[in-house]
Amino acid sequence: MTFQQFLASAGLLAYSAVATPAVADIRIAVAGPMKGQFAAFGEEMRIGAEKAVADLNAAGGVNGETLVLETVDDGCDADQAVAVANQLIGRDVVFVAGHLCFSSSIAASEVYAGAGIVQMSPATTLPKFTDERQGEGIFRLAPRDDRQADVAGRLLVNEFSDKRIAILHDKTAYGKGLADAVKAVVNELGTSESMALGFDAGGDDFRSLVSQLKLQAVDVVYLGGYHPEAGLIKLEMDRQRLGAVLVAGDALMTEDYWSVTGEAGNGTLLTYPEIPRDRPEAQELVADLEAAGGSADRFTLTTYAAIQAWAQAVEVAGGTALQGVATALQEGTFDTVLGDVTFDGNGDSNLPDYIVYEWRNGVPEAR
Repeated sequence: MTFQQFLASAGLLAYSAVATPAVADIRIAVAGPMKGQFAAFGEEMRIGAEKAVADLNAAGGVNGETLVLETVDDGCDADQAVAVANQLIGRDVVFVAGHLCFSSSIAASEVYAGAGIVQMSPATTLPKFTDERQGEGIFRLAPRDDRQADVAGRLLVNEFSDKRIAILHDKTAYGKGLADAVKAVVNELGTSESMALGFDAGGDDFRSLVSQLKLQAVDVVYLGGYHPEAGLIKLEMDRQRLGAVLVAGDALMTEDYWSVTGEAGNGTLLTYPEIPRDRPEAQELVADLEAAGGSADRFTLTTYAAIQAWAQAVEVAGGTALQGVATALQEGTFDTVLGDVTFDGNGDSNLPDYIVYEWRNGVPEAR
């Protein structure tokens, strides 16, 4: 008689199967550009995902089940993103931390929505991603682009409403779009600019432009555009002794801006998403990552936080089914390395948000 036959004859085989149920793995994924020109950002996402999974498994997993991570490369390409999204369906993935580029996120979201997979992008900022949300399981843990205009517009009104405001843009889609959005916020809040005009991107002579600003005696200049022109305009403002404050967007968060302006760049204000590694909640994780020689940069931490939030929602829902997890995400508050995260009815998170930085002696510092 075999051991199995003995158990069966003793009526113990069924009992044994009930007493020691098999615990299934939960398969999740991180999706981003793992090769090509944006591979550095994909690497940040991978490191954050692997660390989150390792930490959750070390703490007992999610609902007692072990997480298994799939890593896929979307190349920041919409067609490739759709292809890998369909691959993840075949691998029984229930959650995706991804994608990075808006084209990939939007294209893949339709696939995930149809398959009952929860998606949370740690990087996509384009409003369309959630404004035209494909399903209740689509979320983002990245600041919306239109929030930047709101923060900048309120800064201008709160600090300069009694001053002469000029709004400039470089006629590019980014620069004009941002300047127009800032102007709309300023006007909605009851303040009018003294002048608004565009200039040509790629120029290197801004004497006439700054002369116009000086003639209008402007006190603050909002500039929608990139750092090369912004730096030259700031230099010319300094040369003509125009003491106006320069305010701009996230394109000025680069050392290249200071390389253009030097000391003339002091006092320049810009809006940029809060840097996750600066949050007190992230300090232990940052130390662990750096001790292991890994990245503790933006997308590492936002990817880690995305998996944290999803895992806590699964615990609340009691399972990984889309409807329960999506409801938990929209109704709960989640303890993450970014702080307490909540999501609105659109799937947008409260963190990280844009804040104001000031260039001081070659370093942009949070105000």
